[in-house]
Amino acid sequence: MATAADEERRFTGLPISPGIALGPVCLFRQSRHNVTASYTVQGKDIDREKDRLRQAGQVVADRLETLRETVAERLGQAEAEIFVAQKMMLMDPVLHQQMDGAICEGVNAETAVTQTLDDYETQLAQIDDEYLKERASDLGELRRRLLDVLCETSPSFKCSAQSTCVRGQDRIVITEELTPSLTLELESDDLLGFVTERGGVTSHAAILARAIGIPAVSGIAEIHDLVPCGTEVLLNGNTGEVVVRPAERTKALAAAQGRAGQVEPVEPVEALRVLANISTSVEARLADAMKAEGIGLYRTEFEFFAAGKTLDEDEQYRRYRHVVEAMAPRPVTFRMLDIGGDKPLAELGLPKEDNPSLGCRGARLLLARPELMRPQARALARASAGTTIHVMYPMVTGVGQFRRLREAFNEMTGDVDAGRILHGLMFEVPSACLDAAALFAEADFGSIGSNDLLQYVFAVDRNNGSVAGDYSPDHEVFWRLVSEMASAASAARKPLSLCGELAADVTYTPRLLASGLRTVSVSPRQISAVRQAADRWADEQSRCPSGPRVVRTEAASGARPLNTNPQTPA
Repeated sequence: MATAADEERRFTGLPISPGIALGPVCLFRQSRHNVTASYTVQGKDIDREKDRLRQAGQVVADRLETLRETVAERLGQAEAEIFVAQKMMLMDPVLHQQMDGAICEGVNAETAVTQTLDDYETQLAQIDDEYLKERASDLGELRRRLLDVLCETSPSFKCSAQSTCVRGQDRIVITEELTPSLTLELESDDLLGFVTERGGVTSHAAILARAIGIPAVSGIAEIHDLVPCGTEVLLNGNTGEVVVRPAERTKALAAAQGRAGQVEPVEPVEALRVLANISTSVEARLADAMKAEGIGLYRTEFEFFAAGKTLDEDEQYRRYRHVVEAMAPRPVTFRMLDIGGDKPLAELGLPKEDNPSLGCRGARLLLARPELMRPQARALARASAGTTIHVMYPMVTGVGQFRRLREAFNEMTGDVDAGRILHGLMFEVPSACLDAAALFAEADFGSIGSNDLLQYVFAVDRNNGSVAGDYSPDHEVFWRLVSEMASAASAARKPLSLCGELAADVTYTPRLLASGLRTVSVSPRQISAVRQAADRWADEQSRCPSGPRVVRTEAASGARPLNTNPQTPA
């Protein structure tokens, strides 16, 4: 007879790294410094405490440098910059002055570290900027590192269900917060996934988890205290769902979807050209492994987010050239920085806007900030040497704006020994879609950004849960718009693709094909499923004597909201 303890329990959190994992859990304890030694110091003890703090700082700096070298080798320079940023925080003279000042006032080194960094972390967490809030976790990790050295402690597993700790091997690790060091310092090749109480989509750790390919879900309050060590858990990093003690039927359904790490590559199919979306240069390896026919969307702004800073021309060039060489001879489409809206970059000091989605973002920001566009344009031109690349402009509103962007790019790169550069645009603003014919007369190619296009066509915030039901492509007006753009591209003999969540949802693959689209760009791990869906559609069409059928959506019986998984931004 099943007891309450045997029944499955479901939690819903924030999906921060895609994939599905099933296995027992390991509990990882990070709250080991809730109570630290606290005592009063005076006289000669003050200098002794300052020396302890300096020595701890040097140990932490050395460890961060080792991590930086390891990550640069395993994942790439962009991810390694995370630890450079933490080291810069550590070496900040103002921070050391404040901690030394606290010691001079009579507290020990541990208390000085805790008080100073807690104060900074609290201030950042209160700022109305999601990106800056995520940076507060870096300060928290820096505090833990310093206290680890001062207290001579280290992170630990809470192994109550077995006599020998397996340190996460073939386990799902549950912890309070996913930090960059935890993501990398554990034997990540053997981990099944992460479940955490805190940590957002744009956090450094989330970016690393996606680069490594470890499924992760965050935002489940007190999960660390609710699930005993060794309990079987089903983790869905695509939807954010975590099932504790899943029933056999639940496990069977998950098995049908397949675990992300076990997705087998599928050879290209004739019916549909499937390219890959990537956010960092290291993901080109996964795109290649999944037999992507090229990169259809390289979200270059995420290199800046991963590094925690703006990147100069040389730093950008190294990343871009790596992708070009990794995918050669297949095409690579670089989207120019799409910053603003729901993707602010604090380092730019952009003014706060009442409605940033309708403000200075994408193409408008590139034209308004030539000092931001110039190094990227030059880095891309250098990366194109000896080959062809595609440069795509985001949030274009019309022909005049596209011309200004292309002219600015050419002017900024006039003295660069470049290869062949094709210029295109994202169709995500309704005005551009309605003027598709004129734009295709100017542009070399185009890509429909379905995430933002849906948002603007139906005036619905895709990140607002209260109106999520309206964020759906199941409306004839949307498909009429897609068909008209496909027709305009065909008439101009220009390539057109579609990226975003819609491209990866295999229930819509037949409708996309019926609309005239023959190229999509999706996350590397979704390439196989999309190809299989396209192949099934082509097979059905070949067996249909009356010719291609019109594929209807569910609009007739009520619109179905599109999966708005926030870990896959436009």
